[in-house]
Amino acid sequence: MRVKAYSLLLCACFLPAIGQAADKTIYGLNEHVALLDFDLNVPAKLDTGAQTASLSASDITRFKRDGESWVRFYLAIDSAHSHPIERPLARISKIKRRAGDFDPEEDKTYTARPVIELDVCMGKAKRTIEVNLTDRTAFQYPLLIGSDALTRFGALVDPSLTYVAGKPGCLTESDADE
Repeated sequence: MRVKAYSLLLCACFLPAIGQAADKTIYGLNEHVALLDFDLNVPAKLDTGAQTASLSASDITRFKRDGESWVRFYLAIDSAHSHPIERPLARISKIKRRAGDFDPEEDKTYTARPVIELDVCMGKAKRTIEVNLTDRTAFQYPLLIGSDALTRFGALVDPSLTYVAGKPGCLTESDADE
């Protein structure tokens, strides 16, 4: 009798977690993502071990406009993106350096990266997320989505799956007006 009561109590403790999991969306290790601000679809790697999202960019320059901090960059995704993009700077992120990237003479254990806000669509969900800008041309995926953005998407990541959300299907404002 005690075993039944204990088992029932234990199951009752897990009910809130089961309810929360039901409100989440399962995504795979890789997903198609629409960068709505740039009218561009890119493959992305979902990485729960990274905190912030990273977008492949080159020639990144910070500047002031009307007393505010901005950043100018080029998308480093393919040769079709040869025009500069300018966005307000949300903040500067400090990214921990890996052991192979650490220079003991510099005495810095992090890399400072500019962060911007972007509207992105993954599956049917549209969210505004923060992304840091860095050259990701050496990596397979031009966009890495970290845990902060995954939380905004209510994501559960199953690394045994890929592209389960399908092509991005968010309505743009012009689609919604029709």
